[in-house]
Amino acid sequence: MKTQFIIYFLAVFAFSFAKDNPYILVLGTAQDGGKPHAGCEKDCCENLWDTPDQHHKVSAIAIVDPISEQAWIIDATPDFSEQLNTITTKHHADLKGIFLTHAHIGHYTGLMDLGHEVMGFKDMPVYTMPRMKDFLNTNGPWDQLVKFNNIAIQTLKNNENVYLTSEISITPFLVPHRDEYSETVGYKIMGPNKSLIFIPDIDKWSKWDRNIHQEIKTADFALLDGTFYANGEIPNRDMSQIPHPFITETMEIFKSSTAVEKHKIHFIHLNHTNPASTSNSDASITIINRGFNIAQEGQTFKL
Repeated sequence: MKTQFIIYFLAVFAFSFAKDNPYILVLGTAQDGGKPHAGCEKDCCENLWDTPDQHHKVSAIAIVDPISEQAWIIDATPDFSEQLNTITTKHHADLKGIFLTHAHIGHYTGLMDLGHEVMGFKDMPVYTMPRMKDFLNTNGPWDQLVKFNNIAIQTLKNNENVYLTSEISITPFLVPHRDEYSETVGYKIMGPNKSLIFIPDIDKWSKWDRNIHQEIKTADFALLDGTFYANGEIPNRDMSQIPHPFITETMEIFKSSTAVEKHKIHFIHLNHTNPASTSNSDASITIINRGFNIAQEGQTFKL
């Protein structure tokens, strides 16, 4: 009887501990334009215009700490208002900061909702690399957010940890991308038990000064750039001018990896043309059958 009580107590304790663990929440999975995509009348979008509940929000994640009831968003997307509402009403957390990856429109333009025309927020911490900070400080209308103290920019350094709580840290790392206005970073988020890397945009894995195999080995979960499934996906467009690692390329890179390592990988930031963004498509089935995953809005990863 005593043994049974101890087992029951440990089970309850373990459940309570897991329930209170911080976690990553997927707020969106689409490329900057979302899905359906402005001006798209093709099969990938045309049936979605009249079904708002099936729209794919722009790629973003949140770090949620149930104990302190605090959250931090990575990337302020055009869907910021809905994504913020998800955090506050469904996950009962207050937004305490925004981390930006780079200055492409799907990743920072949601900051406009913090301005005096909308929320009129006061001193929202916005974490950026130095060039991104300069971009916001010197270009309208973003400089107005700084002038009116809607945002308070916090400067990040490459590979330097930022502690959100005593058990959660986040570390930016530079990745090669089309850096017209700012650097581009991915992030590694460390929790009390597990870690996750988030790289929504990168040109090609071969251009990075890090080994993607090693990065996967040292993380428990990975949300990786899955913008395009394969070459030729956008007709009449030179896709070398918009470089991303095709999902087919990434799967090939990891073809000899263990099942455990493959299963860590979840593709995110899918373009509206990407067939993998449609459930039960040949592309999505191939990804799953080869041992990889496709990130889903609302999905969580316990840290």
